[in-house]
Amino acid sequence: MNETTMEKLKVLAESAKYDVSCASSGTVRNNKGGGLGNTVGGMGICHSFSEDGRCISLLKIMLTNNCMYDCAYCINRRSNDLKRATFTVSELVELTIEFYRRNYIEGLFLSSGVVRSPDYTMERMVRVVKDLRTLHRFNGYIHLKSIPGCSQELVNEGGLYADRMSVNLEIPTEQHLTFLAPDKNFQTVFTPMRYIQQGMLQSLEDRRKFRHAPRFVPAGQSTQMIIGATPETDKEILYVSSALYRRPSMKRVYYSGYIPVNAYDQRLPALRQAPLVRENRLYQADWLMRFYEFRADEIVDDRFPNLDLEVDPKLAWALRNPQYFPVDINTADYQMILRVPGIGVKSAKLILAARRFNRLTSGQLKKIGVVMKKAQYFITCRELPMNTVNEMTPEYVRKLLVEPKKKKMRSDEKQLTLLFPD
Repeated sequence: MNETTMEKLKVLAESAKYDVSCASSGTVRNNKGGGLGNTVGGMGICHSFSEDGRCISLLKIMLTNNCMYDCAYCINRRSNDLKRATFTVSELVELTIEFYRRNYIEGLFLSSGVVRSPDYTMERMVRVVKDLRTLHRFNGYIHLKSIPGCSQELVNEGGLYADRMSVNLEIPTEQHLTFLAPDKNFQTVFTPMRYIQQGMLQSLEDRRKFRHAPRFVPAGQSTQMIIGATPETDKEILYVSSALYRRPSMKRVYYSGYIPVNAYDQRLPALRQAPLVRENRLYQADWLMRFYEFRADEIVDDRFPNLDLEVDPKLAWALRNPQYFPVDINTADYQMILRVPGIGVKSAKLILAARRFNRLTSGQLKKIGVVMKKAQYFITCRELPMNTVNEMTPEYVRKLLVEPKKKKMRSDEKQLTLLFPD
């Protein structure tokens, strides 16, 4: 690796770090004789997780951080005075192969600023992934960002070589997107999303007829929303996510707490740091919609438009709806068991399997993996006392669960103050 390439790597890896929509999951691309890498298997390297839970490394890089757009929230906006760099197609292909051979990475996450036009930029990105697959027979995981506004032909070609593609929504509502990014609108975002979806559905149909038909974006598509740069409520954000998940191709929505990188722009809020707790609560709510059979309007509504920052969304729902509790672990159906705080998907399935043989006790629930510290107030089982949320009131249960956390946080802050005084 020469000094010029090394310098470009420093610049473009730094520019790529704010895009979080790069988890690798849902696909298997096995290695073949004479090939390089597989999907399961430093600088500019991010860690993601495969579908089976293994941590994998991706080269997270931009083709260029030059950009014709001037989006208020973006570090790479046209008006920012920062060091710019651009890889050639061959440089980026060689860099990926070299990093793989050194065992630094197992895949590539490729994004880019927009130069000249969306089609010009997308064409060069597609050439990178095409050369990796066809010239170097690279079988590792590839996540390709689709440029909003690019043509369907380029999306269709890129999808033949990428495992996952993404188009970032960026701002949850079009009104605020056009306010902060005047060159963008929802049409330029949703159009390539639709192209990816159409390509995936067509690929599934072709593979039913022809066994060796090429796969198109086998790991689906993802998107990202920036949280806190605009005044949307959590209700608005989760309703958008819920609508996106109704698309058969959408596998993941990412939430990125706004980092105040352009504090001089008066259109942006004056934040000292990213809203990390809110970001975490949105991911938890997203998990409830994807795996726990919750609807968005059950998690947030007109009365509670924002998520509770003190407790997780599942516990917050349970405290607002005590009429559904206590749940009898030995007789309740799977859907209701899933709604008990402290019980996850795996634990719920184990409960259904175990209770076929005998009535479960609190000790058995602990062995199964139930977090009894939370669940005990919302369930009954063979010998559990009846001090449930209805006898103790939701307010009191909330206090019991929240106060120890607050005390621990105060204790940790006190210790940090003693260790690192001002």
